[in-house]
Amino acid sequence: MIRPSENSALIELADVRKTYLLGEVPLPVLKGVSLEIHSGEMVSLMGASGSGKTTLMNLLGCLDRPTSGSYSLDGEEVAGMSRDRLARVRSQKIGFVFQNFNLLARTSAIDNVLMPLEYSTSRPSDSAAHDRAVELLKRVGLGDRLDHEPGQMSGGQQQRVAIARSLVNQPKLLLADEPTGNLDSHTSKEILELFQRLNAEENITILLVTHDQNVGATAHRKIVMRDGLIESDGAGNLATTH
Repeated sequence: MIRPSENSALIELADVRKTYLLGEVPLPVLKGVSLEIHSGEMVSLMGASGSGKTTLMNLLGCLDRPTSGSYSLDGEEVAGMSRDRLARVRSQKIGFVFQNFNLLARTSAIDNVLMPLEYSTSRPSDSAAHDRAVELLKRVGLGDRLDHEPGQMSGGQQQRVAIARSLVNQPKLLLADEPTGNLDSHTSKEILELFQRLNAEENITILLVTHDQNVGATAHRKIVMRDGLIESDGAGNLATTH
């Protein structure tokens, strides 16, 4: 298990607020969130609908900017960055895994994994990129499915492709948004075991955004949000997925 005190803070939020406007009516969604997530942690972010967890995930993923407050990612202040600069930070430092997989249809597993490199400012050579994609697919147990398209794979296999794709840019942070939401219980366990293995063996920082208590319990640490604030932040149950 990673000991956060021995690792630098990858994420630092200080009094982060996010307010949307509905016409001329302000709607505060995040109301002053402060937290740290250290390199190598596996954290679950939980909360009911309307708690602010999705808005917080979007900010952490550099998909949006806070109305006020500070957000430092890997030692770099990102709260005030332009959208173009945020896009560069996303491509360099963040990988995403979604509930609906978001794979390209009629496209092989290996080409789906390679897709984020098209937007990378530090794209490796074609041969190095291909080798990296093959290695990632082997790591997630799909070495025999390199040329399969999404329609030829099960939901669990598609999510494994999505996980491999999220890692191709060698990100500092992996954000998984309801990653088992469309999977049966057996396949969900396999995917969660894969996340735990990646966290333990590769020291990848993982944030699981979920409403599922069983999913949340597989993380080292559980952050629960309510009404735009952090309600609790403590050790998870460290449940195994066996």
